[in-house]
This record gives sequence, structure tokens and C-alpha cells, in this order.
Amino acid sequence: MAKISVNNLARAIYESLKEKEGSSFDFISSNAIKIMQDKHMLVKKDQILDALQKIVDTDNGTIRARISTRGKINDKELNEIEEFLMKRYNAKEVILEKKENPKLLGGIKIEIKDEIIDFTLANKLHQLQNYLITN
Repeated sequence: MAKISVNNLARAIYESLKEKEGSSFDFISSNAIKIMQDKHMLVKKDQILDALQKIVDTDNGTIRARISTRGKINDKELNEIEEFLMKRYNAKEVILEKKENPKLLGGIKIEIKDEIIDFTLANKLHQLQNYLITN
């Protein structure tokens, strides 16, 4: 018997629940939970929910980004970052998670999926150092 992967299960749940509501949504979601229980996959519920969230985000054109700065970031800067990310990733919606990191000297670090966009002062100094060493 083949193993059921987290991503395949999340995709199946999504496709089954897509455009359903009311009692049919409840029935299908209850059955999905029973299947997860029968296949001993409830221990992977967090991974399944994460995979399901990624599928929903992709389908809706939503990207999620984590922004790290030394201090608070103002609304104008947040709007500029949202516009930049919407254009770069051709997204309909950007959901930002702001995080203050006092270890940063300055600048901003943006994490999206598996990509890091590093505009921190430490990174700029490192790039300058590498440039001066190689030239």
C-alpha cells in the first residue's frame, strides 16, 4: 500500500472542500479527519494545515512575508514593501508579519517562502567587503 504524503492529502482536502459550504463542507471535513485518524496522520496535522494554507494562498494569489527590522516600521514603508512584493511575485494580496529584531544594525530583511531578500546594513557591509577584497 502506498504512503499518503502530507502534500497529497492537503491537495485532496482542498479539492474536496473547494466551493463547498454548509452541511456538505462539514460532512467532507469530518470525513477528512476520520481518514487522517484511520491512517494515523493526526500527528502530522500541523504539517497538513501548513500545506493546505500554501495551496489556498497559491490559488488565491496571496503571498505571506516575514519582515524583520531593528525598530518599528511606518505605514508608508509597509505600503511600499507590499507594492514591491505584489509586483515581484505577481500577487493579488500580501500578508506581512512584522518582527522587530534588535540584533539587526539597520535595514530590513524579508523572508518569503524559501527566499530571503536581505537589505540589512550587515549584508551591505559584507557585500562591500567582498567587493573590496576581490577588486
